[in-house]
Amino acid sequence: KMENMMNRKNLIVSLLLLLPIIIISCGDDDDEDLIGKWYRVSDFDGLARSDASSFTIGNKGYLTCGWTGSSSGTNRLSDLWEYDMELDSWTQKASFPGTARNSGVALTIDNKGYFGTGYGTGDIKFNDFWEYDPSANSWKEIAPFPGSERYGAVAFGLTGKGYVGCGYDGNYQKDFYSYTPSTNTWEQIVSIGGSKRRDATAFVIDNIAYVCCGQNNGEYVSDFWKYDQSTGKWEQLRDIANTSDEDYDDDYSIVRTLGVAFVIDGAAYISCGESGSVRSDSWKYYPSTDLWENVAKFKGTARTATVSFSNGSRGYIVTGKSSTYRFDDIWELHPYEYDEDEY
Repeated sequence: KMENMMNRKNLIVSLLLLLPIIIISCGDDDDEDLIGKWYRVSDFDGLARSDASSFTIGNKGYLTCGWTGSSSGTNRLSDLWEYDMELDSWTQKASFPGTARNSGVALTIDNKGYFGTGYGTGDIKFNDFWEYDPSANSWKEIAPFPGSERYGAVAFGLTGKGYVGCGYDGNYQKDFYSYTPSTNTWEQIVSIGGSKRRDATAFVIDNIAYVCCGQNNGEYVSDFWKYDQSTGKWEQLRDIANTSDEDYDDDYSIVRTLGVAFVIDGAAYISCGESGSVRSDSWKYYPSTDLWENVAKFKGTARTATVSFSNGSRGYIVTGKSSTYRFDDIWELHPYEYDEDEY
């Protein structure tokens, strides 16, 4: 009997010692069991860079300008590249004819690309704006952005119009303007609510624009807004941080600056960026519920100041930086697969 009791005690002690390992293992499985799988596709043909700008027309993604990080020689760029999502191939196009720069904004209106603002050599800030016609592979200068010269702004295109706002001109901004190509005119609209911000993230779902993230006075912005073109109004959504008394946001870790977003099948995905350190975690936004879900982290090196392409059914992240490193790889997210290599 004494021997049986000792054996039972030893078994209990062994199980107690194993319990933390079992709990940690289960926790790790939960952390890794995130839907989505990233695939590396054909590397960007141009120079590695960060702080470029991008827009998408149909199944073609376009990347222009950016910063190589070099302290000598050509460090700000003006080239333009086209990525074919169907062929997984890159083609160099007509270079941007304005001054080389980084941290500008780009958007799409009616199958044409628009690019402007940004930051240049000698601490120059810009407010010029340009139109790119892919059918003619040509650029033309349009009416300048009527707000202050700035960089780190945010932009999006909705039916027949483009929208540009926020950014940094020596001060943080929250003003917004709309551009109408048919009249080549800008109009100031109501400012975004909440915080001023620079280096925010925007995406469009069903002709509704969403703006989140960014930085203001050294803090990472947590308020989240959508703009309805039909009403001309901004509406505040749930914060992207754990600021409520409910449990839906207990695990939110979304706030960041210089993150990028793309849309697949009516849901938005945000990844990369920085908040004290560079990020690789990814979050999926469901507009019907105004809730976020943690999904598979970006498979490339964690980075910030990237750009993205999205045609509504495919999403990509390309270029970026981490410390002094600049990248030229491109990754596509397959949102409904699991990465078996993570298990």
